[in-house]
Amino acid sequence: MAIALSGVVFMLALSLSAIGAVIAAMQATDAAAATARLAARGDRGRAEEAAARLGPNGADVSIKVDGDEVSVTVTAQPMPLLLGLRPSGTAYAVLEPGAVSD
Repeated sequence: MAIALSGVVFMLALSLSAIGAVIAAMQATDAAAATARLAARGDRGRAEEAAARLGPNGADVSIKVDGDEVSVTVTAQPMPLLLGLRPSGTAYAVLEPGAVSD
C-alpha cells in the first residue's frame, strides 16, 4: 500500500510539473510574439519590458535583428522533475518602414 501511494504521489507531481511546462511554453510564445511586434516597430525598450512582464518568471529573452527581420526567443527556467526541460517560444516579425533597429 505504501509503495502504491508513493507511486501515485510521484505521478501526480510529475503531471503537475508537465502542466507547468506547457503553461510556461504558452507564456513564452505569447511574450515572444508581443516582443517581436514591439521590436519591429522600433521600440526595443518597451519590447524588453513586455517580455519581462508577459514571459515566465526569470525567463531569458533574446532579441535579434537580421536585416529587416526581428526574431525573439523567450526561454523559461528549467522545469523541476523534467530533466532540465526549458520551455521556450520564438516569434518573428518584419521591421516596419521607418523603424530604427538598435
